[in-house]
Amino acid sequence: MAIETDHRAVILGAGFIGISFAAVLADNGWRVTLCDPDPERLRAAGDGIKEQNQAMALAGLNLNLDGIIETVSSADAALNRAALVIECGPENLEFKREIFSELLSITEAGTLLVTASSAIPMSQIVTDFDRQSRCLVAHPVNPPAVLRLIELCPAPGTSRQTIQQVASLFTDAGFEPTILTREIEGFLLNRLQGAVLREAYRLVDDGITAPNDIDKVMRLGLGPRWALSGPFETAELNTPGGIVAHAARMGPAYKRMGESRGEVVNWSDELVKKVAESRDAVRGDQSIPERAAWRSKAVAKLVGLRNQLLRGDA
Repeated sequence: MAIETDHRAVILGAGFIGISFAAVLADNGWRVTLCDPDPERLRAAGDGIKEQNQAMALAGLNLNLDGIIETVSSADAALNRAALVIECGPENLEFKREIFSELLSITEAGTLLVTASSAIPMSQIVTDFDRQSRCLVAHPVNPPAVLRLIELCPAPGTSRQTIQQVASLFTDAGFEPTILTREIEGFLLNRLQGAVLREAYRLVDDGITAPNDIDKVMRLGLGPRWALSGPFETAELNTPGGIVAHAARMGPAYKRMGESRGEVVNWSDELVKKVAESRDAVRGDQSIPERAAWRSKAVAKLVGLRNQLLRGDA
């Protein structure tokens, strides 16, 4: 069933990320112009979009709202009809600077401009503060068709209105936005991922364990819990008394571990209280024991599905 919508997007770059964005937006009823100057990429885009649709179906994410995807070598005709332009080109600063300089010159003032950069902040791409107002980073998680998180990282000059509008558009397109209050290298995902990888490499370098054992700890231990709860909720559910009790019990040990690596660790009472209050607000009327009971059942189901996949049964 088609839906009434004026949502139009231009996606610059028909690589894996661009194709994934196109598939998700079209599935949510958008009209998408997918642009790439490489004719081989454009020819392969149709098969790539079919693969992403199959992945979405496998994940139970299909809406089938009859959006439209057109593939073009030049997006000039579509740019001024687009609510959103998503640049998905190479992770190359000079390339992105050239693209955004041109976009800012030829698009209307109301057109929102984002880059899917995984590492380059917008202030390096658009260096002029006064031109940053309608620009920001929209960093997806790979593969975007099924992992529907989108990190929105503004430049110093990005307007609050732009952030809100981009968040609304991505929500409408089927993503869960997380908004950073200010620009920071690595955004959220790569900072958290980087912290784990740094310690993983250190443990291997120190001769404590082998790489495969690190992966085993993540796959069999931390991963299933984090897939359902994340680090703060995991800490809350693992300790009677929640976040405050966990910080009191484990905080000193974590502090010693961090400082042994030269890291500054300061879980102040005010910071712990802030996290605890946030968790209480999210949990609402559900008690910690009730949530912990839910997690136990959910982890059991998740492990069952994971083991099927590892055995090749699914």
